[in-house]
Amino acid sequence: MTPQALSAYLDNLVRERIMFSTMIWGPPGIGKSSIVAQTAQAHGIGMIDLRLSQLAPTDLRGLPVADNGIARWAAPEFLPREGAGILFLDELNLAAPVMQGMAQQLILDRRVGSYVVPEGWFIWAAGNRKEDRAAVFDMPAPLANRFVHLFVEPDFESFKRYALEAGINEQILAFLAFRPEMLHKPDPVQPAWPSPRSWMMANRLHTARLDIAPVVGNAAAAEFAAYLRLYRRLPDIDQILQGKGDKVPFPTEPSVRYAVVIGMALRAADADQAYEGFRWLAEKASTEWIHLYAIDVFQTIRSRGKEQQARFLGFTRDDAKLKKFLDSYAATFPNIHARQA
Repeated sequence: MTPQALSAYLDNLVRERIMFSTMIWGPPGIGKSSIVAQTAQAHGIGMIDLRLSQLAPTDLRGLPVADNGIARWAAPEFLPREGAGILFLDELNLAAPVMQGMAQQLILDRRVGSYVVPEGWFIWAAGNRKEDRAAVFDMPAPLANRFVHLFVEPDFESFKRYALEAGINEQILAFLAFRPEMLHKPDPVQPAWPSPRSWMMANRLHTARLDIAPVVGNAAAAEFAAYLRLYRRLPDIDQILQGKGDKVPFPTEPSVRYAVVIGMALRAADADQAYEGFRWLAEKASTEWIHLYAIDVFQTIRSRGKEQQARFLGFTRDDAKLKKFLDSYAATFPNIHARQA
């Protein structure tokens, strides 16, 4: 499944209070841990990120304490005692078999030693696969059989949705839209290689005008540098968004088109500018480019607040061409279409 589908699945588990232990499998760097954290935040519940590979058995089970001649286990302070949340066992299969065996009691019985997991806490885990070149141990069959297993793969559309909300630099997003295969490309030789996680790190470095090769590798950084040279050929995006682009032609080079469309979607400061970008594309570009712009600019406008979203919806009602376009893509934009009705 895609990261976006994983997010929806986990959201439903919490919403329906399905307390099955859940294991999330996928390559490193695609955002498994972030999605779990976002799910907890969205539902207003706690989250404890526990790395079993960094613990000894006594760290989880606790230390024996004498009590009237009887040894009782003093549970560690990092385990939850009350409330609701997600107990997240990240990198579970990096843990040695003895620790996975200890986790088996926690996952199966929701307890270890004398400690009992509170009723409101979900137990989820995540791990990499052997084919990801991760130093993982085999998961014991009895432990594996206790989980709901979810398999997630990198996906550009899911990354783009997250990146738009995070305010990623338009040049990085335009590059990945043009070369989506560069989103996740492990390199068995180099320590730095492209992944959704490393591109978000690259975003910080690029914004600070630093070389991004240390996080995405030399090959990806060289391609990105070549792509940046295309920006010298971009039309004036700000002029278009101000409604002064009637004489500005739509570029012919596909890579430049991606840069213009994504640049307009990210730079639209309000509903008026978003609409001007839509109007310009409707006059200059074919349907697929309008569609690409629409997906991104709707998300941008949502982030600008309800007032701007309502104003943009007003434009969709008043502009016959825009309304016709939205009607033809009602399945893609269900929220916008519903508000128009």
